[in-house]
Amino acid sequence: MHTPTLIVVTGRPGSGKTTLAYALARAIRCPALCRDEFKEGLVHTCGGRVTPEDHGRLNGHVYHTFFGAVELLLRDGITLVAEAAFQHKLWVPKLQPLQAIAQMRLIVCAIDPLLAHTRFLQRGVADPEREGYHGRGWIQPHPDDPALTIRPYEPPRLAVPSLIVDTSDGYTPSLERIKAFALQPTAKDRGWSSL
Repeated sequence: MHTPTLIVVTGRPGSGKTTLAYALARAIRCPALCRDEFKEGLVHTCGGRVTPEDHGRLNGHVYHTFFGAVELLLRDGITLVAEAAFQHKLWVPKLQPLQAIAQMRLIVCAIDPLLAHTRFLQRGVADPEREGYHGRGWIQPHPDDPALTIRPYEPPRLAVPSLIVDTSDGYTPSLERIKAFALQPTAKDRGWSSL
């Protein structure tokens, strides 16, 4: 059996990573596993709403379930896109062992933090139920500004082929170039080279 590819799409909240993950999965014709949908499914199981205190416990459960699903599909030989806003310290312990069973590509959505913040808040206004599913963990008061701001984001750092995509206005590089990057073999798998 051929080795499957795990395409990790990540970035700060509001960076457009979920939209890119689904567009890329459609272009490649593979599943997209998005962490937020796992959380929403779990909240539904809990009756549709949880208290702010419950979000931390549920997030831990979803973290393990998300990576369990990713590993299950990879072990069955299925190439997939995995998307989440996990910080480096949460991505790396789960991604490193998966390098033994999959080729890995890392795509980081890069955007000006203020623009991401604006998109994040607009999404909350457009979908007021979202906070009930996800809490407000990515928003915190800034010590020098009473306005709410998004906290810093540290993407995973792994020795795998990586691509930074500017998501400020569409995709730079283009979706076709991102797809080519995601499907190109690594150096150990027939000569990967940077796009």
